[in-house]
Amino acid sequence: MRLDSLPQSRLLNWENRHNVAKQSDSNVTRIKASDSSSASEKKSKAPKAKSSKSAKPNKGAKPIRATRSLPKPIAGIIGYFKGAWAELRQVHWPTRRATWGLTVAVLGFSAFFVVFILLLDAAFKYLFEIILK
Repeated sequence: MRLDSLPQSRLLNWENRHNVAKQSDSNVTRIKASDSSSASEKKSKAPKAKSSKSAKPNKGAKPIRATRSLPKPIAGIIGYFKGAWAELRQVHWPTRRATWGLTVAVLGFSAFFVVFILLLDAAFKYLFEIILK
């Protein structure tokens, strides 16, 4: 196999791997560890896996397509940023009021621990001065 034929090979083709993954997902049988029935009963009672076609698409999420005309490293970088942007769109961002509340809480706890550590430092300094004199 030549190096320039690798992108065309079946194993390295993203679409083929994606299709194979979809096909293999529909054949999954889940069996609980607590089942005490025989193997033939397990096969007949095993829940059927839902097909991927019946799943509702995620609102606002666009499918990520591979860019074919760009060199592979550049297409990978572009794909990474597209995926990151898709993930950021799915984040449930806090409201402005919640953000300010959490900011005040962080600043309050930070101030408390600064004062606590300064008091500990002063107490240990005083004790060491007494011991060393």
